[in-house]
Amino acid sequence: MDGKRPLSFYILGAFFVLFLIFLYGPTFTIGILSFQGPGGGLTFPMRGVSLHWFDELFQTQAVGDIWGSFRRSLALGLMVMVTTVVLSIMGGLAYRKRFAGSNIVFYIIMASLVIPSILVSLGIGLIFSQLGWDVHWSTSGFGAQLTWTLPFGLLIMFAVFNRFNPAYEEAARDQGATSWQVFQHIVLPLIAPSLIGVALFGFTLSYDEFARTLLTSGSYNTLPLEIFGMTTNVTSPVLYALGTLTTLFSLSIIGVFLCIALFIQRRRAKQGSDAGKGMV
Repeated sequence: MDGKRPLSFYILGAFFVLFLIFLYGPTFTIGILSFQGPGGGLTFPMRGVSLHWFDELFQTQAVGDIWGSFRRSLALGLMVMVTTVVLSIMGGLAYRKRFAGSNIVFYIIMASLVIPSILVSLGIGLIFSQLGWDVHWSTSGFGAQLTWTLPFGLLIMFAVFNRFNPAYEEAARDQGATSWQVFQHIVLPLIAPSLIGVALFGFTLSYDEFARTLLTSGSYNTLPLEIFGMTTNVTSPVLYALGTLTTLFSLSIIGVFLCIALFIQRRRAKQGSDAGKGMV
């Protein structure tokens, strides 16, 4: 080895840098432009530096329903998150044993990841309309987003239970524990960090979803739809300020979930250490 790096190393490095630019460049650009002065526009160069456009967000807006759409997206994200976690646990437990039609059910569920999102939105909207049901973000929109979040949750739980050691459950049953006690005191604590991941997927995918909500939200927009609508009639950096705040909100949610997962892992490690000391 002469210490020289192969050409492929530099090619991959350059590709990675370009990837980071395309991924985070627009977010940083919007963040910078959102701090313009009162006379700022939508493009560079910046005209002053201030928090003016963030203050404008909290004033009465002539167009759009920013905070109403935020509340709807937050509520919908929580609904989808809880439902995704519960159904993913049930699905993971069900697939621990083979049952008739299990492969067919699996492929049907995963097919929703392949079908274009706009077609899912269109189909669900048409079904609700044909049945005479109201197309609303809390019903048809909720169902449309589950077709997006649930497959990810199930895939995570399948991976978790494929590596799950059933000896812990057998030991608990030998001690006289019921099925519910085994799940509550053995299975659930062991899979808790993975459930945090499922919850994070469920909330963030729902909160940011546009295509599957486009034709299923009814007359009330979620935040992604509201932002898209504002791009056609808002010509001030207030739109950038909104984008910056929503990005910070998403990052803070991710941070909260990661802290919860870290807390659970440290608590489990501490309990294992205490148990080991007790045996000594």
